[in-house]
Amino acid sequence: MKILSIESSCDDSSIAITEIATKKLLFHKKISQEAEHSCYGGVVPELASRLHAVALPKILQETTEYFPHLKAIAVTNRPGLSVTLLEGITMAKTLAVLLNIPLIAVHHLKAHIYSLFIEREKITPLLVLLISGGHTQIIRMENFEKMEILATSMDDSVGESFDKCAKMMDLGYPGGPIIEALAREGDEACFDFPVPLRNSPLIAFSLSGLKNAVRLQVEKSKTLNAGVLSREDQCNIAASFQKAVKLHLLQKSKKIFAKEPIRDFAIVGGASANLYLREAFEVLCRDYDKKLHHAAMEFCSDNAAMVGRYAIEAYHKRDFIDPDLIDVVSTKKQQSGTLL
Repeated sequence: MKILSIESSCDDSSIAITEIATKKLLFHKKISQEAEHSCYGGVVPELASRLHAVALPKILQETTEYFPHLKAIAVTNRPGLSVTLLEGITMAKTLAVLLNIPLIAVHHLKAHIYSLFIEREKITPLLVLLISGGHTQIIRMENFEKMEILATSMDDSVGESFDKCAKMMDLGYPGGPIIEALAREGDEACFDFPVPLRNSPLIAFSLSGLKNAVRLQVEKSKTLNAGVLSREDQCNIAASFQKAVKLHLLQKSKKIFAKEPIRDFAIVGGASANLYLREAFEVLCRDYDKKLHHAAMEFCSDNAAMVGRYAIEAYHKRDFIDPDLIDVVSTKKQQSGTLL
């Protein structure tokens, strides 16, 4: 009894096979589009969609031996880029109808939470900091059905800010790993970038002002160096920016920690692979007597394995959807309340 899961919410084409009873990951493959989008400084939706149309069928061919044992098909249908989500949904609907098995629609952010539980039992209740290319949120997870957003971003997400700051310095895409690597060589005290919402009582995230401060510093440094940004400036800007992001995330997380008695805390999403941020939260969790959890590095970014792990819970609860009714759901960011 196995589930085939598909992920195509952005620029990663991924398919996985997960065994329902044991939660064992039997097959997982992901084809990244980073090289194709790098020259544009970010993801081009139409290009991503065309690349999914080529990559997903190639991966699917490697899974045909599992078809006789499949009990369900799972696919991400929200949130994400509509044109890329459609590629995965179309494949999933076709497979569900041809194999005459149930279809499971998966919420991408909930799947990121379940990346923590790949090949293991879930932990609840749980506080989760989700930092990805599209979202920055703190979520209280009571159980499979009940997940509540406690804080979210008012503008740019953590991953988006890293990408945009890298683009300002002509460093390429994706920006997160590049900024993190440069920051290791830089002086994080070199530039006094503002910590967003430092004096605000709001329990929310905002990085647009910090991003603008980085832009102004890049322009200033170039002006002082005949229009060229030196390697030293790149490293110092990266380190100072990353420090401000860390302090912002810690400050708002502390406010949540002071109110929430839940002991288990996790960081998920693509930006959770940042070791500098992980180390900062390890210290914070020790100070507040909380236990820190995070997904394996290979499952931090978008992947079908996390979709499959979520789908196991949905399968047991018979949470299926008619193939004729599944569709892409709006990418609008949810500001508060229950994670739908």
